[in-house]
Amino acid sequence: MAASVSAAAGRLRRALGRYPSWRASSHRPLSSEPPPAPARAVRDAFLTFFRDRHGHRLVPSASVRPRGDPSLLFVNAGMNQFKPIFLGTVDPRSEMAGFQRVANCQKCVRAGGRHSDLEDVGRDLSHHTFFEMLGNWAFGGEYFKEESCSMAWELLTQVYGIPEDRLWVSYFGGDPKAGLDPDLESRDIWLSLGVPASRVLSFGPQENFWEMGDTGPCGPCTEIHYDLDGGVGTPQLVELWNLVFMQHNRETDGSLQPLPQRHVDTGMGLERLVAVLQGKRSTYDTDLFSPLLEAIRQGCGAPPYRGRVGAADEGCTDTAYRIVADHIRMLSVCIADGVSPGMSGAPLILRRILRRAVRFCTEILRAPPGFLGSLVPVVVESLGDAYPELQKSSAQITSLVSEDEAAFLASLQRGRRIIDRTLRRLGPSDMFPAEVAWSLSLSGDLGLPLDLVELMLKEKGVQLDTAGLEKLALEEAQHRAQQAEPAQDLGLQLDIHALGELKRQGVPPTDDSPKYSYSLRPGGGYEFGACEAQVVQLYTEDGAAVTSVGEGQRCGLLLDRTNFYAEQGGQASDRGYLVQVEQQDILFPVTRAQVCGGFILHEAVAPERLQVGDQVQLHVDEAWRLGCMEKHTATHLLNWALRYTLGPGTEQRGSYLSPERLRFDVATQGPLTPQQLQAVEGAVQQVVRQDEPVYMDEVALALTTCVPGLRSLDEVYPDPVRVVSVGVPVAQALDPASQAALQTSVELCCGTHLLRTGAVGDLVIIGERQLAKGTTRLLAITGEQAQQAREVGQSLAQEVKAVAERLNQGSRDVPEAQRLSKDMGRLTEAVDTAMMPQWQRRELQATLKMLQRRANTAIRKLEIGRAAKKTQELLERHTKGPLIVDTVPAESLSVLVKMVRQLCEKDPSTSVLLLSPQPLGNVLCACQVAQSATPAFTAEAWALAVCSHMGGKAWGSRVVAQGTGSSTADLEIALSTARAYALTQL
Repeated sequence: MAASVSAAAGRLRRALGRYPSWRASSHRPLSSEPPPAPARAVRDAFLTFFRDRHGHRLVPSASVRPRGDPSLLFVNAGMNQFKPIFLGTVDPRSEMAGFQRVANCQKCVRAGGRHSDLEDVGRDLSHHTFFEMLGNWAFGGEYFKEESCSMAWELLTQVYGIPEDRLWVSYFGGDPKAGLDPDLESRDIWLSLGVPASRVLSFGPQENFWEMGDTGPCGPCTEIHYDLDGGVGTPQLVELWNLVFMQHNRETDGSLQPLPQRHVDTGMGLERLVAVLQGKRSTYDTDLFSPLLEAIRQGCGAPPYRGRVGAADEGCTDTAYRIVADHIRMLSVCIADGVSPGMSGAPLILRRILRRAVRFCTEILRAPPGFLGSLVPVVVESLGDAYPELQKSSAQITSLVSEDEAAFLASLQRGRRIIDRTLRRLGPSDMFPAEVAWSLSLSGDLGLPLDLVELMLKEKGVQLDTAGLEKLALEEAQHRAQQAEPAQDLGLQLDIHALGELKRQGVPPTDDSPKYSYSLRPGGGYEFGACEAQVVQLYTEDGAAVTSVGEGQRCGLLLDRTNFYAEQGGQASDRGYLVQVEQQDILFPVTRAQVCGGFILHEAVAPERLQVGDQVQLHVDEAWRLGCMEKHTATHLLNWALRYTLGPGTEQRGSYLSPERLRFDVATQGPLTPQQLQAVEGAVQQVVRQDEPVYMDEVALALTTCVPGLRSLDEVYPDPVRVVSVGVPVAQALDPASQAALQTSVELCCGTHLLRTGAVGDLVIIGERQLAKGTTRLLAITGEQAQQAREVGQSLAQEVKAVAERLNQGSRDVPEAQRLSKDMGRLTEAVDTAMMPQWQRRELQATLKMLQRRANTAIRKLEIGRAAKKTQELLERHTKGPLIVDTVPAESLSVLVKMVRQLCEKDPSTSVLLLSPQPLGNVLCACQVAQSATPAFTAEAWALAVCSHMGGKAWGSRVVAQGTGSSTADLEIALSTARAYALTQL
């Protein structure tokens, strides 16, 4: 093993030896020779070193999509996948439970959430949204500080050949406020390794004390830094490696307690290490990025990358190089790990990053259409050996990036024209209208992020009306918050007079058949066609019919035809925008569509004049529509699965769906059991996995009246009526001789649906409650949300198993048992509130309830046993007289009272008073007076006399009393007071 590491070290040193400029000072120009130590060799040398020389197990990188950790949008550190070990929640039967010393190279993303480098990417020479973290871990005290520091020093100086005089180290200098001493052990280790004292620096907790979060494992860390200038002038230090020694736990009360097991957690950014080994000042100058930068130059015909920043980067060309190179790496890795651009959470971050990259490609680098997707193979070539999932998903990544790029380029071009046209109408000091900026971003089709709109305006020297934008954003947030339930605001309505007038004029009902005009692309995405229509009538907010509306006016539009789905059948309304055919650059945002007597009324805001007779083109918000389609098909599958699982007596009582989640009310014979909930989910999953086709057709209503198993609600249906059938053509499902409707989902439905069930992805029932006897309301989620809920459930299940194991092992003393009980309480609260499968929540709640009872029983037994032991000790110590006054350790007043009672039961003629000093600075008091001593001598008066002396209070009866006092009082004097008072009463 050692030979293979030595060979790898030799190859790296020989490579570095052929590249003299890496040792040079910053005043010497960087060499243009190819990098001598390829990044993949640096990565491999790290892993080989720890595996072969120090017996570490190599584990693959986890997905950048967090599993079972809703606090993270992306995996942002190497330690994320090992959290169960650090938190003590790892399944004892799992492979991870056997980890002792481990090393890996972890894919990390820092974009959005608590740790985000997105805004800095491109502006400087070092920040990235995606990076690789080299790390080694020692769990459960396998090794600690001395071994960690020695290994790190050996790797950097002997394998990588970094000169010792360019390395500095820092260690934790202590924190008097937290009662933490300086980490002199780490300091001394570095000194023993030959690091001069002048290059060993101490810092406080902000720099050298690492914490996982507000609570949990934490500890001092020591960092290794590299001097970019190599001793020339003032050192310019960059952090290379952080070695964290987890030896404390941050409790919920903020205090620090020692961990039962100590761990080592280290992290070293590969990009920065490679820059050091290749003699580069910037990570973008390494071979991790140079192939991408060269591909960008060749594909765009841009000037060569020169590494300029700030004002020196005229035209932001080099900034664009860095942004595009960074973003395509991040996008490729995320998509390969199953995170695709979408509407919310991590997918929304991806969508924003992809469109940001497209914008810099197009506007700064003048890239041809489709260019961003062409960079994916370069990323795969660079990273595919280390992360095979990139090679496997290369075609899918390219297709997805190219498809989104094409959609965004069309929107970006239109957005630029709208901005330029608006600017020509503004005065020199006018702010850019918030309504126009909001219209650019309101539709998922146009899809310009608001921060991108602001940046485009900033480049033109124009200020945006941010106050107006905040108001619109607040209104939008409120609208989204209402989507989980049917909106109470009815909005614009056509009253009976308006409808009568339309009929009198002979206006036919709105043709909304175009809402069903969509198809599957070969690559799997959906294509929604635009719809041209004519404005038939306009209405003001108060319902008055008008022939035109003006700028900024909220209005209702009645068109002769539409592709918008109006809210009905429990499905949320479509939204999107329309444009005038003769003026494509003016967007009229449509926030809702409602059906009124066969007419579809569109609620919109008119940025400019619109009048009856205008020709318009309608565009639905595709992401919103697709979310509704996914949830609606899932609702049908849920309806079928409930009937399939619970029997034909199960009937739907109502539903409501939006892109976020679906609600389903069902009449059942009784409350659903966890097993039934799980079975329902399983039935849906099976149909989703089979990717069944979804058939939709309009048929005569009479043909549906006698079909066995066909699902319908007690409402009026149109004739012809639309039938939605999963897996079976509608004609076959409605055949009188067929039993298809008994075995699959066949429903009367006017909603929009997926064309295949596979796009549902998954379905998880996350909530259930009884609306009334026999009627249950279910809440469910699908797709990525559902997968995350399952992961959260699995994570919590592992925690419950870990708690059960601790309980089975037994507690040595009362404090340990009480800590376990508190942990169960916190876990119970987490299970109660987490977004997770409801069947699993119910099972875990039942398990935790049983475990809590066992824990409480164990505490009582320990308290009784401890009280008995202390009682015996006191009886042996106090063998004379009718009085026992003493101090004993006790965790609570209840335990102290038990001791007093046991003493009096052992010797009924003895009066007892016990004091117990507590760690938090108070003293507990309990006493009992012998029956023979009352009524002259009372326990309440005895306790009051003693506790008053200690500055406290007391309460109780003539026979038994208790109280508290301050530990600042002298306990010996308090005991003397207790004896003296009792002797005067006896």
